Amino acid sequence: MAKRKVPIRTCLGCRTARPKKELMRVVRTPEEKIEIDPKGKRPGRGAYICPELDCLEQAVKRKQLERALKCSVPPALKEELERYLDEQPQTE
Repeated sequence: MAKRKVPIRTCLGCRTARPKKELMRVVRTPEEKIEIDPKGKRPGRGAYICPELDCLEQAVKRKQLERALKCSVPPALKEELERYLDEQPQTE
């Protein structure tokens, strides 16, 4: 049996390529609302970030998140992403 191809995505913060399941997806929905997509299945334009605070800060600081989603990102979203990262179990 052939092995399945693992989808690879690049983190906006640290620019490392990782399997899609290891990254957190932020999506701009067709209704122009920016949300966290925990399952990675929502329709819309997506951007991927490592589930680490450093990567999130780099992505916001360099405006990579705005470029990837092609819209302005409200400051409240950064706080929401930080809370989401705090709630997630730490994996090594």
